[in-house]
Amino acid sequence: MPRKKQALDFEQSLQALEKLVEQLESGELSLEESLQTFEQGIKLTRQCQEALKEAEQKVQLLVEKNNSLSTQPFAEEDDA
Repeated sequence: MPRKKQALDFEQSLQALEKLVEQLESGELSLEESLQTFEQGIKLTRQCQEALKEAEQKVQLLVEKNNSLSTQPFAEEDDA
């Protein structure tokens, strides 16, 4: 279940990021709104990059196991 949640979080973050880009590209935001939107976009970008990094590490573990289909947790995060 954590994988599904993580995948959903990535997809939601990516969709939110796309909306923020559209808002910035529209040119209809004030300078202050643009700065706030840009800051939100940076946070979402970092979240997406982290999720992709974790996925890449999982793929690397699979490749290193000579075609084995099992994975190993490499960095469990606390939900606290």
